[in-house]
Amino acid sequence: MKKYIGVDLGTSSIKLLLVSQDGHIEKTASEEYPISFPQPGWSEQDPELWWSSFKKALAELIKDTDVSKIAALGVAGQMHGLVALDKDDKVIRPAILWNDSRTDAEVDYLNNEIGADKISEYTANIAFAGFTAPKLLWMRKHEHDNFYAIRKIMLPKDYLNFRLTGSHVTDYSDASGTLLLDVENKKWSEKMMEICQVTYDRLPVLHESFEVIGKIRNAVSDELGLPHGIKVVAGAGDNAAAAIGTGVVGNGLCNISLGTSGTIFISSDVFRAAPGNALHAFAHADGGYHLMGCMLSAASCNKWLYEDILGTTEYKDVWKKIDREKLGRNTVFFLPYMMGERSPINDTDVRGTFVGLSLATTKYDMALAVLEGVAFALRDSLEVARGIGLDIYRSFICGGGAKSDLWRKIICNVLKVDFDLPKTEAGPGMGAAMLAMVGDGAYENVGQCIESVCMIKGTESIDPEISERYEARYQQFKLIYPSVRDLYKKIRF
Repeated sequence: MKKYIGVDLGTSSIKLLLVSQDGHIEKTASEEYPISFPQPGWSEQDPELWWSSFKKALAELIKDTDVSKIAALGVAGQMHGLVALDKDDKVIRPAILWNDSRTDAEVDYLNNEIGADKISEYTANIAFAGFTAPKLLWMRKHEHDNFYAIRKIMLPKDYLNFRLTGSHVTDYSDASGTLLLDVENKKWSEKMMEICQVTYDRLPVLHESFEVIGKIRNAVSDELGLPHGIKVVAGAGDNAAAAIGTGVVGNGLCNISLGTSGTIFISSDVFRAAPGNALHAFAHADGGYHLMGCMLSAASCNKWLYEDILGTTEYKDVWKKIDREKLGRNTVFFLPYMMGERSPINDTDVRGTFVGLSLATTKYDMALAVLEGVAFALRDSLEVARGIGLDIYRSFICGGGAKSDLWRKIICNVLKVDFDLPKTEAGPGMGAAMLAMVGDGAYENVGQCIESVCMIKGTESIDPEISERYEARYQQFKLIYPSVRDLYKKIRF
C-alpha cells in the first residue's frame, strides 16, 4: 500500500505524518523552533528554520521505513506570512508572521483611504494587520531597498515547497489570506497589485490545493534520503487543511479549530461573503470556498495564564479543580484579545482584559474565565454566520484545545452546537496528506478521499441547562468590548 507524507508547518513547530492510503497514521515526527519578537507587536521567523527543522523531522519520520512506498507529499502551513526572495531565490529578511501587528498605518490606509468597500470589491475581504498585503506596504515604506529587491513573494508553506521542487507556486486557500487575490474569481487582483506596486512576475503561480506542482528534485531527494520521483501537491493554508482532515467538505459543514489561534471554518459550494466582511471569505482546499472567523489568541491564552502567571504546565491539574456546577455561573469575564483581534471586530488596539475580579476571586475562577472568554469570542463569529442564514447546529472540532473535555463542554454549550469528534486528530498534517493522496490519483477527488479516510469516534452534545445559563452570560459578555474599545484606542501599547 502506498504511503504519503503530510506536513504541518506551524508557528512554533513543524509536524510530519506518514500516512497509508487508507488513512492510517503510521508514524509522526516534529521539531520545534523559536519565534522572534524584535519589537513589541512584531513577530518574525527565519525561513531557514523551517527547512532545517523539516529535514530533522523527516529523518526521524522515515527511519526504519520502506521509503520506496512513499508516493507524494503535501504541506499545510501557517497563513499570511510574508516570505520575500531576491533574484537568486535567497531570503531577503525574516518572514513577517500572521500574528505580527506592526501594520496599523497600512491597514488604516487600505480600509479608510482606499476604502474598505473598494478593498472588499477587489478581494472579497478587508485589510487585517496579519494579512500579507499590508506587510508589503510596510516594507515599501520602512525597508525601501528590501522591498525593491523582491523578485518573488511567497507564503511559509510555499517556501518549503520551493525548497523541495524549485517551483514558485501557491494554492488558492493560502493565497486568499494575502489580500492580493480576487477570491471569487480565483485570480490575482490587478487593483491590489497596483496599490502594493507588485507585478505578476513577483507573485507565485496559482493552483488548486490537490494539484501536483512538481516532484522533489533529485538532488534534494538524495539529501533527504528519499527515492526520486515523489510528487508534491500545492498544499493548503492550515485551516483549510485541518478542515479537509476532519471531513469538512460541502455546503454548510463546519469545523472549529482550537490551536494557538482559534477558528470557525464553514465550507460552501459557492462563493459568499459576510456583511461588513466580519468573516474572511476564502477559497477552500477542495476547490470550493469557505467563510472563516479567526481569533488571534485561543489556546495561547491558556499557555499565558498557566505557564507565565501561575507557573505550571499541568493544565489538567487546574481544570480538575474547576467546579462543573460553576459552568455558566462564573462571576469573572475575560476578553481573549491578547494580541488584538481579527474576526469579527478587526481591532489591533484592544488587549486581554479581566472583568469582575474581587478579593474572593480564585485562580480557578480566572482559569474558567479564560476558557469561557475564548468560547464567547468564537460565538461572536458564529453569530455573524447565523445572521446570513447559515444554520450551524453541528460541527467538527479539532486542535490541541479540543482534547480538553471541560473546554469542549463549555464551547459546545456556549455555541449551542453539537460536536463530532474525529477519530484521527492530526489537524492540518492529515489534510495535507489527504491532498497528496488526491494529487497522486489514489482518490478521484477530495470528497471521495474523505469518505474513505475520515471517521467519527464520538460526540459532545448540548446540555440544555448549562446552555441556558451560558446564553445569559454571553449576552453580558457582548457588553464588555464596546465599553473598552475607545479606551484602548487612547492607551495604545
